[in-house]
Amino acid sequence: MAKRPVPDIVVGRLPIYLRELNYLVEERKFITSSQELADRLGFSSAQIRKDLSFFGEFGKQGAGYETLFLRDKLSEILKADRVWDIVLVGAGYLGHALASYGGFLGRGFRIAAIFDNDPDKIGRPIGGLVVQDSRELPQAIQDNGWQIAILAVPAAAAQEIADTLVASGIRAILNYAPRILNVPPGVRIQYIDPVIDLQHMTYYL
Repeated sequence: MAKRPVPDIVVGRLPIYLRELNYLVEERKFITSSQELADRLGFSSAQIRKDLSFFGEFGKQGAGYETLFLRDKLSEILKADRVWDIVLVGAGYLGHALASYGGFLGRGFRIAAIFDNDPDKIGRPIGGLVVQDSRELPQAIQDNGWQIAILAVPAAAAQEIADTLVASGIRAILNYAPRILNVPPGVRIQYIDPVIDLQHMTYYL
């Protein structure tokens, strides 16, 4: 494990390396190198070696990396070597798509429950789950020990729901609502806003 402070930007690249290593394993390429990863990912080989050096030595000079070993070590570092239950708040179009998405479980995550405050949605099945009343959310988080939430609600409701999540024990939020949330130190938030990314790209067009 890391023995010195790891910049967040480095942590953010580790899942990209892990995903590519999984592809290499699927392709039955059991030895790889920083140069091969660099060619596939568009990073420099020096950057990849520097990132990995925060966590130890994973290969030998000139011999490369054992793909399975490096994949398993990165999974361990990212705590992706287990299945994390996630509570999903919001059963609209986006929430429906997320609850029905099959790609979470194969990569260490499972949508465990979905909540909404719309009476027309409560009690309806989505992706193998039944939408629950958001009034039951705090107790459900405490009873199940959930630590991760996905927020797929309108911007106007996002802060209030985030407050409820944090007060109930949630420590990490993936936020699809298009607004910045105020949370206490120690709570991690990742923002996903396709419009922001599109505007970033259209600057260059």
